[in-house]
Amino acid sequence: MIRLYMSMSLDGFVVGPDDSPEEPMGRGGFRLFNWLDDRNSDGPSGQVVRESLATGALIAGRRTYEHAGRWNGDHHNGVPMFILTHHVDEDDVPPGSALYVSDVADCAAQALAAAGDRDVMVHGAGAAQALLRAGLLDELELHVVNVLLGQGRRLFDNLPAEYIELEQVRQLPARDVTHLRYRVVK
Repeated sequence: MIRLYMSMSLDGFVVGPDDSPEEPMGRGGFRLFNWLDDRNSDGPSGQVVRESLATGALIAGRRTYEHAGRWNGDHHNGVPMFILTHHVDEDDVPPGSALYVSDVADCAAQALAAAGDRDVMVHGAGAAQALLRAGLLDELELHVVNVLLGQGRRLFDNLPAEYIELEQVRQLPARDVTHLRYRVVK
């Protein structure tokens, strides 16, 4: 199963305005991660974090990967990282277990094979949109934070003008966030 994990504001932004490698979440964007203060709890946020860390591979978009400092070569527990990118420079070798992949279907297939019987985690608006357009994203785990950012980068801005049906399969309210899981109806 390939599942997107994304924190977002109530108005749909995943980063604040003016994001860059120097300010990876843009102005005010780190507010989207305050719920992680409860990551070690027995409550809903702790549950969601434990589930995400049980994944067996990661797909991320190149922009997310670069803005996150390439996660210093390890997103979590040494899982293989597949970085979806438009262009691969021969001399750019990613650290740790990361591989650059330019074809979305190939990226998904490699991540699923590497994950074995575990799920694949997805990070990044670009990667999520590419996987949705290709019909390869199975679920969306959205951490909807009780804030309006007003500007920034929206999660679903560049999708085609067609319906993508979703079925809600879980809702976990927590302090400052509601964790929502949707199955993509194919």
